[in-house]
Amino acid sequence: MNPRGFLTLFYKEVLRFWKVLLQTLVAPVMTTLLYLLVFGHVLEGRIEAFPGVSYTSFLVPGLIMMAVIQNAFANSSSSLIQSKVAGNIIFLLLAPLSHLEFFGAFVLAACVRGMLVGLGVWLAAVWFVPLTLAHPVYLALFVLLGSATLGALGVIAGIWAEKFDQLAGFQNFIVLPLSFLSGVFYSIHSLPAFWLTLSHFNPFFYMIDGFRYGFFGVSDVSPLLSLAAVGAFFLVLAGVALGMLKTGYKLRD
Repeated sequence: MNPRGFLTLFYKEVLRFWKVLLQTLVAPVMTTLLYLLVFGHVLEGRIEAFPGVSYTSFLVPGLIMMAVIQNAFANSSSSLIQSKVAGNIIFLLLAPLSHLEFFGAFVLAACVRGMLVGLGVWLAAVWFVPLTLAHPVYLALFVLLGSATLGALGVIAGIWAEKFDQLAGFQNFIVLPLSFLSGVFYSIHSLPAFWLTLSHFNPFFYMIDGFRYGFFGVSDVSPLLSLAAVGAFFLVLAGVALGMLKTGYKLRD
């Protein structure tokens, strides 16, 4: 173990996004709030996803988690692809760091960025929407697991991609569709049978639904099932990412 090296790499990754705060934190918060204002204004009073929960209140947890996971993915994936394109990835590979420490630093920094964006959205939303915290422990578990999972996926995407457009394709054709079709804007029980069944194969759905349970105490599926699904998804992605780092896949060519 090399604690100093791990903390140095983690600090470097946090400092990387902190230096451009307007782009990495403020802009995602503003974009998410625009979703809230538009969808909340148009659909408030027309849809009741959960009994006794207004549509705008229902919308907020989903938007928070969507912002968390998208920004966690963006942090680790963009850092790796920039280092590969610029050619300075060699300095990270030469450092006395194990593949586990390398992975942990990138994922932890991704969690920090994702959760800071989520916190910003929550602090802005509470001025407009009444929110309760029925199960804070579940809320914390899902935001941590969700951001870590997308941080791990970002590591995989950053290692796999060789150009910025490949990474953009990964985000536009995998991350964005899965996050938008995860029940952020609706309850999956309002879907036809085919799409309802298909939604249960979307791991992002379990992140959103479990996180929403932390606020309202109600959800589309059991929070324990969601926790198990997200945890299993994280372990699979972590295993793939660690394997890629250990073998030097597309890093040591």
